[in-house]
Amino acid sequence: MDGGILYTQFSHFIDLLYWMFGEVQYVKAFTSNFSHQGIIEFEDAGVACLKFKSGALGSIHFTVNGYKKNMEGSLTVVAEKGTVKIGGEYLNRLEYQQMEGPAIENLPTGNSENDYGLYKGSMSNHHLVYQHVSDVLTKGITNQFGGDYGLQTVEIIEKIYRAADETVA
Repeated sequence: MDGGILYTQFSHFIDLLYWMFGEVQYVKAFTSNFSHQGIIEFEDAGVACLKFKSGALGSIHFTVNGYKKNMEGSLTVVAEKGTVKIGGEYLNRLEYQQMEGPAIENLPTGNSENDYGLYKGSMSNHHLVYQHVSDVLTKGITNQFGGDYGLQTVEIIEKIYRAADETVA
């Protein structure tokens, strides 16, 4: 009843793509449930190819089937004047860079994930998001991201699901 893993685990990655490249114009996608039949009604893995209105092309590979733990989350941008890969289990490390101009150096170490004992997961900055929501509601400060921004992420996820439904044989 949660809507699928693009909503629960991967919406943050979709949000990042929207923030960086804008609206998605066209999608092709495949999803499947490899390891959770009878447990969840939705996919546990998928792939999508995106064409953004900006002209950028992107691909997303997503799964919750990593053996024993999360493998990684990564974002690689290949552009006219450089290539950068941000990776690590939680997009918390600059792993590669080749670009015109000076290199990005001396970055602080990224935050580690939350430790729940037997399970380590989710980034350790959620408290900042909750604090921002609280400040908007109780102190009247301006929300950094309006509802329309969040709706764009939902629209991209819906486009991926519709495209996957269209490609089911």
